[in-house]
Amino acid sequence: MVKLSKRYQACIEAAELAQPLPLKEAVAEIYKMPVAKFDETVEISAHLGVDPRQSDQMVRGTVNLPHGSGKKVTVLVFTESAKEALDAGAEFAGLDDMITKVQGGWLDFDVALATPKAMKEVRKISRLLGPRGLMPNPKSGTVTTTVDETVKAVKAGRVEFKMDKTANIHVVVGKRSFTPEKLVENAHIAIDALLNSRPASFKGNFIKNMALSATMTPSIRLHSDVFTKDA
Repeated sequence: MVKLSKRYQACIEAAELAQPLPLKEAVAEIYKMPVAKFDETVEISAHLGVDPRQSDQMVRGTVNLPHGSGKKVTVLVFTESAKEALDAGAEFAGLDDMITKVQGGWLDFDVALATPKAMKEVRKISRLLGPRGLMPNPKSGTVTTTVDETVKAVKAGRVEFKMDKTANIHVVVGKRSFTPEKLVENAHIAIDALLNSRPASFKGNFIKNMALSATMTPSIRLHSDVFTKDA
């Protein structure tokens, strides 16, 4: 059995974990727990009813959080017009030179964007970017013709989410330093985006369960009313 730290045990004792809670109450429970020595990331986690082995049941998307994610995002843009991307706020931009850097093992960025024209070359490094979730993809909005708008959106708090092989998905909704009100608003928007990402071909219970947690806290289960279309 894994031994729990004193801090984690204190979190368990401070919060209501026995039953699922409405979103606002769940956020309030997060703030009852002892804080870590850094600004913890808060996220929504869900287990989906889809079959991750079926290509037409893949779940991924993006959400523009009204209060941002609280995270400083380093952006790389694969493009032949580097100046436009850099002027919009991207830290790195280029095409052949950036591809060469990645081939050499460099991956010091959080989000990779690409223009449709650049994708022919970017596919050469898909095996390096794909496993790390960094490969630009039209479905996630990271292949774009409006580089300046997309860079600014990512910097302002656009968050990408993607289901893993076990049908679990995680969506960042902010930082623990946010006010409870801002976290609740961000979480509502994130949950709506997840619900709207339901595959058209899927029939059944889309979200089986959902929880809220911070980096160093236990998960707080959310009531099913929170993640239904009528909530």
